[in-house]
Amino acid sequence: MHWIALQWSSEAEEGDAPDMPTPEALGWWALQFTPHVAWQDEALMLEVSACERLWGGRAPLMRQLLALNPVPDARMLGAQGATSLIALARLRLFARNENRPAEVPAGLPLDTLTAARGHLDLLARLGCRTWGDVAALPRGGLTRRFGVGLREALDIAWGLRPETHAWLTLPDVFEQKLELPALAETGPELMWSANRLLSALQIWLRARQRGARALELQWTLDLRRLNGVTLPPHQQLTVRTAEPTQDMAHLRRLLSEKLALTTLAAPVSWLKLRTLETDPLAGASTSFLPEDNRKGDKLHEMVERLSVRLGADQVLVPVAQADHRPERQQLWRPALQKEKAAAPRDKAASQPDAIYPPWLLPEPLRLEMDGERPCYCGPLRKLVGPQRVEAGWWGGEEDGGQPAMRDYYVAESPEAGLVWIFRERPATRFSSGEVRWYLQGFYA
Repeated sequence: MHWIALQWSSEAEEGDAPDMPTPEALGWWALQFTPHVAWQDEALMLEVSACERLWGGRAPLMRQLLALNPVPDARMLGAQGATSLIALARLRLFARNENRPAEVPAGLPLDTLTAARGHLDLLARLGCRTWGDVAALPRGGLTRRFGVGLREALDIAWGLRPETHAWLTLPDVFEQKLELPALAETGPELMWSANRLLSALQIWLRARQRGARALELQWTLDLRRLNGVTLPPHQQLTVRTAEPTQDMAHLRRLLSEKLALTTLAAPVSWLKLRTLETDPLAGASTSFLPEDNRKGDKLHEMVERLSVRLGADQVLVPVAQADHRPERQQLWRPALQKEKAAAPRDKAASQPDAIYPPWLLPEPLRLEMDGERPCYCGPLRKLVGPQRVEAGWWGGEEDGGQPAMRDYYVAESPEAGLVWIFRERPATRFSSGEVRWYLQGFYA
């Protein structure tokens, strides 16, 4: 067997605690290198004997671990050994800048063995300074005086007894809880601590190759009553995205916007973040062409931030509808509302020769005339058409429906660009003798 022990510098844990993922999340990150990962005391242990050749050997694997450090602002220490106890002892020596002894494990200092730390004074009076000194004592007397644990630890270190560990596994759903270092009374204070949970979420999403669609941030109130009013045990908010994402910077902005608008009912002591919806996330396709490397935010990220800041009902997107009436072929819904399964398109409304605009007016706008030419921001010039639409009944009684015959054109306006217009051709019994033109939609 071959073990690698990892530890992140204590200075980074104290100074950059919000950005340090939880210990469980660091274990999820290590699962990409080996399925045998466990926490042992202060170190993350990886058993790599069965998979190190897949990484090109031990030295390339160590370089890969250091290069993919999940906490860039913290220094990651690593050490190796034939057993987990040897690797952990060498890590402790490395952390305090001490050289390893010539003989391993016999020459390792006794204070690097966890099982011996409670007996260091007595063992020192017996003249024991290293693992080998203690291992040389009679087994029976050592067990009676210091208990079974010390003797078993020495057997494991020399490979005389098998090791048992509770291996970490990746959960199907992300849910992490965190105790705050101090009571939080405002939204920004919660966001300061939520960064650590978001770092853990990013590791989980990458390991599962999924993107977040909906998250719930829940906090536990430290008071049960305030000013005579009974308070709920928890408060929560939900963040939704239009597309699955692993971009934590974007999720941080969304959470910050929501927390800035949230009033805490009482001081908060605990935070919990969990995923409500996730989708499989394929790898991103890249290109060497310069026009594909655009800077700035993506459109859906901007829409999500505006929806959080202004309210979900204030940012709308168009949704296509199956209807033979152009003014009913488009509805508007909140951008963050989950889209339902699209209904099958009406054959009568699907016309292969039709060039429908992306922006339709809810009601046609009647146009002014310049002689026989319709005008919208200047006289219109017809480019494509006519596309003839005839319906026996246009709308129901509530719409004042009647037979309709229309000729649609794609026209060009001097100022508005390309527009979609139609000329009304009413039936004889409904005709007033006047030719009327209407604006139906705009092209981008």
